Amino acid sequence: QVQLVESGGGLVQAGGSLRLSCVASGRTFSSYSMAWFRQAPGKELMFVAAMYWIGGSIYYTDYADSVKGRFTISRDSAKNTVYLQMNSLKPEDTAVYYCAADGRLLRGLTTTDYTYWGQGTQVTVSS
Repeated sequence: QVQLVESGGGLVQAGGSLRLSCVASGRTFSSYSMAWFRQAPGKELMFVAAMYWIGGSIYYTDYADSVKGRFTISRDSAKNTVYLQMNSLKPEDTAVYYCAADGRLLRGLTTTDYTYWGQGTQVTVSS
């Protein structure tokens, strides 16, 4: 069982930055593929970014087109934490951001690809 706890959300002006964190429980964190999704008001949960475990300490990253070049996903296995650095934020980035994890995933862009989910953290970008 894996538990995920997000933090770092808040209110920021357009053009600003935020860094989200997701702390995972469990001793096999380094072998889990991790992702961020977001849900804007009245919309469905959408893929944002992921970091897939290939083997050893090798990962590869994947981003939604809408955040490429602005958001960066990273992880610190020693801290069991995955981060989402969000730069050049836009009002359309306003959403609840969720961390997700799965232990047997080479690529996952949909919610059904992930087994474990956090409770979400609100990000609001003002214009």
